Amino acid sequence: MEINPIALLLAAVVTLVVGFIWYNPKVFGTIWMRENNLTQEQLRTGNMLKIFGLTYVFSLMITIILMSVTIHQTGALGMVGGPPLVDSAKPSFAAFMADYGTAYRTFKHGSLHGFMAGLFFAFPVIGINGLFERKSWKYIFIHAGFWIVSLTLMGGIICGFA
Repeated sequence: MEINPIALLLAAVVTLVVGFIWYNPKVFGTIWMRENNLTQEQLRTGNMLKIFGLTYVFSLMITIILMSVTIHQTGALGMVGGPPLVDSAKPSFAAFMADYGTAYRTFKHGSLHGFMAGLFFAFPVIGINGLFERKSWKYIFIHAGFWIVSLTLMGGIICGFA
């Protein structure tokens, strides 16, 4: 099973692109700022190179996990010990990969699993944090919505093209 690293690098850009749109003042940015008691002036004081750079690094980390969630063949690969041990795997592994190596490797299938990761993992994590931080439901839904959309697109790119 070959992995396309360019697709993983591209999938990591999704959080930045979706974030530029999602948190734009004409979309949810104004509500997000109000819910966080932030002003435009406060937002301008951050080190944007650090923020965007680390966002991309963290997004790359997410792509690694999403790859195992969206590409089912990674489970078979893991069962033989990973890429270094593929050559010594039993013939049943080669037969399985010949029959199913590209099964469910579509953008649509990856999007489904990305959506499920957003809805059943990211949303609850954000919800728990938001509740303990005494944040509003608007805050929780804005951030959860961002992650659901981002993970949906990332999952589609990873599964369809990686």
